Amino acid sequence: MKAIAKKVVIGLSGGVDSSVAAYLLKQQGFEVEAMFMQNWHDTTGTLHGDCPWRDDLTVAQLVARQLDIPFHFIDLSAAYRQKVVDYMFAEYERGRTPNPDVLCNSEIKFDVFLKACLELGADYVGTGHYCRRETITLGGAPTYRLLAGSDPNKDQSYFLCRLSQQQLSKALFPIGHMLKPEVREIARRLDLPTATKKDSQGICFVGKVDLPVFLQQKLKAKKGLLVELPRDIRLPQRRTLEEQAAPYRFSPSDGKIAGEHSGAHFYTIGQRRGLGVGGHVEPLFVVATDVENNVVYVGEGHGHPALSRSVLFAPAGEVHWLRPDLAMQTGEQRRYLVRIRYRQPLQEATLACRQEGVYVTFAVPQRGIASGQFAAWYDGEELVGSGVIA
Repeated sequence: MKAIAKKVVIGLSGGVDSSVAAYLLKQQGFEVEAMFMQNWHDTTGTLHGDCPWRDDLTVAQLVARQLDIPFHFIDLSAAYRQKVVDYMFAEYERGRTPNPDVLCNSEIKFDVFLKACLELGADYVGTGHYCRRETITLGGAPTYRLLAGSDPNKDQSYFLCRLSQQQLSKALFPIGHMLKPEVREIARRLDLPTATKKDSQGICFVGKVDLPVFLQQKLKAKKGLLVELPRDIRLPQRRTLEEQAAPYRFSPSDGKIAGEHSGAHFYTIGQRRGLGVGGHVEPLFVVATDVENNVVYVGEGHGHPALSRSVLFAPAGEVHWLRPDLAMQTGEQRRYLVRIRYRQPLQEATLACRQEGVYVTFAVPQRGIASGQFAAWYDGEELVGSGVIA
């Protein structure tokens, strides 16, 4: 008797990666169907011509027709606004810097969208992410490892740093072992309409945005002081881990007034663009923000002392282990490779687990550690856990 093929619903976005992923799944013998997600309607703050979802929908339909796979459409915009966009607004309002793409994956693609796929009878959901899943057996049960994509320039495992074992059990990443040029070549060979399409940029499903304009849908502009801190500023001595992990705090008297800004909640640590201050040999960077008093602090040059820290802290309630069997116990220390933003080279660090959370101490001070962002830690090429930076 012929075995019944496992069914996969692929999230077809209208891009080249998901198009080739759909083709590869079909080649591997899966019963493949496609589903296009519409997650955003509003164009406020989006840059003209970027991420036109109607065009993406048309291209996705053409790809599905060419690959001869059933096509479905689903509108998840209400869930996306609630779970991702409202979270963004709330974090920026607090003076933190969220990563909506991480939430989009854990709360939309591998939650709401996954459930819709399962309702269609899917055994798995497929995506065009550049990462790999490996299954091992522990205690007689399967355990799923999330590995970095084979293409070091496209590895997207960081964006999946909040997935659970249950979510990974249903996930397939058909192009994770490939290089981007190889994916493009398959699309060209098949003459897919996505073969030469540019990769999307900006916020997941929203597109490239003018962030202050986008945020002003809910956050009011409010003029405040832009204060430049001198390069020879003496930072306070910090001895304990708690002190070293805390963001720097300053007062306007620590520097000189360099201009005005439109609201401290529109700025993030390490930001270079949009400051509107000239007359410097090296670029200015945001080194601290004070939302309560509406002050933005900047410093000149990549090497400004206030721009870097060696320690960050992730509260216990914000720490997540993709591998629960590897979760650290209170009092334990381990060495991992850590990144605090997408595409940042992995950095050597020591993690210390305490009752209040996890402290990450880097071998080399890190530029632009921003509260609200995600730190993800790896054991070699396996992403094992993550935490939201306090």
